[in-house]
Amino acid sequence: MVEILRTKAELRARVAEWKAQGARVGVVPTMGALHQGHLSLVSAAGEACERVIVTIFVNPKQFNTPEDLENYPRTEEDDARKLAGYPADVIYVPDPDQIYPDGFATNVSISGLTEVLCGAHRPGHFDGVATVVTKLFTQTCADMAFFGEKDFQQLQVVKRLAADLDLMIEVVGCPTIREEDGLAMSSRNLLLSDRSRIKAPVLNEVMEEMAEGLRQGGQASELRAKAESRLKAAGFGEVEYIDLRACDDLSVLETPERPARLLAAVWLAGVRLIDNIAV
Repeated sequence: MVEILRTKAELRARVAEWKAQGARVGVVPTMGALHQGHLSLVSAAGEACERVIVTIFVNPKQFNTPEDLENYPRTEEDDARKLAGYPADVIYVPDPDQIYPDGFATNVSISGLTEVLCGAHRPGHFDGVATVVTKLFTQTCADMAFFGEKDFQQLQVVKRLAADLDLMIEVVGCPTIREEDGLAMSSRNLLLSDRSRIKAPVLNEVMEEMAEGLRQGGQASELRAKAESRLKAAGFGEVEYIDLRACDDLSVLETPERPARLLAAVWLAGVRLIDNIAV
């Protein structure tokens, strides 16, 4: 079983030992409920760094409702077992007061990138992400951080955060890992009923069809309407967005005249699913 540390003092002492030996340290920030997508990040960290920290912290500041926070899966023991076969040296599971001690009054906010897509539908979400990531970067003193491209907007936010605040860390994006039927792996998939899990891959199918239409010269606005209709017909609920956005600044595009991503957020039986693909 991989060793679990719960205080920043313990963690920093361990990292200081590693760095005294000249080791490069990588961190994989997670909220637990680990799946193959997370484990692929750990593998990438192990290839690039001599030492790897996996953090598990269900961050209350990035949830928009108490129900969503309460329902988020917590599987610490199972997560530790999964990491046993991967290059994780320690798991950092900070006690809540290690992240947000009494009197904590600081909020990290990033403009522009956080006001669209998920940010428009989840007020304050990315402030919560930016604040906890800043804490984890400074507590781990890591040289590199590894994030999945599945949360593409989050990845861009974290890269901007690290650049703007001159944090001495390299943020690395890693490819989305999918189930055999195309569904992007996510901890929230555990919340899907068996019936909903069968429907869920339709999201990726619809997005791939829309992406192909864009590559053939179609307009995003026209293709979006068809995509939304097909999702509704398949039993999905609210479609928050299916947008073509520029990779660098997430600005709206009608055609992929520059590097772009097709991003989507939809609801299925009370579970919010997100996905994105390069166009």
